[in-house]
Amino acid sequence: METISWQDFQKIDIRVGTIIKIEDFEKARNPSYKVWVDLGEELGIKKTSAQITQIYNKEELLNKQVICVCNFPSKQIADFMSEILITGFVQNNKSVVLAIPERTVPNGSRLA
Repeated sequence: METISWQDFQKIDIRVGTIIKIEDFEKARNPSYKVWVDLGEELGIKKTSAQITQIYNKEELLNKQVICVCNFPSKQIADFMSEILITGFVQNNKSVVLAIPERTVPNGSRLA
C-alpha cells in the first residue's frame, strides 16, 4: 500500500454527524438507504446513499452518529445526489459495519 504524507491526510475532511432521516432507496442498483446526516453548524445537513441494509434497519440508524468523509465531489446515484461518504468496514465482500465514534461528540467535529 502506498504511504501518504501528513499533508495528504490533512486534505481529507473527516467529520462526525448524526443521522436525522433515512429512507429506502428503491432506485439504487444495490439495496441501499437514502441517508441525511446533520454535520453541525458549519456544514449543515448533507445526504448520501449507503449500502448498509444487510446489517442495519432504519429505526436503529436514526439518531446514530457516524464518521463521514465530507470533501469528496458530489456523485449522482440514480435520481439522488450523494454529497458525503459514510465510512465503514466491508465484511464478507458485501455487508458494511459502520465506523462510529466511541462516545457522543458534537456534530461537525473533525477527526484528528
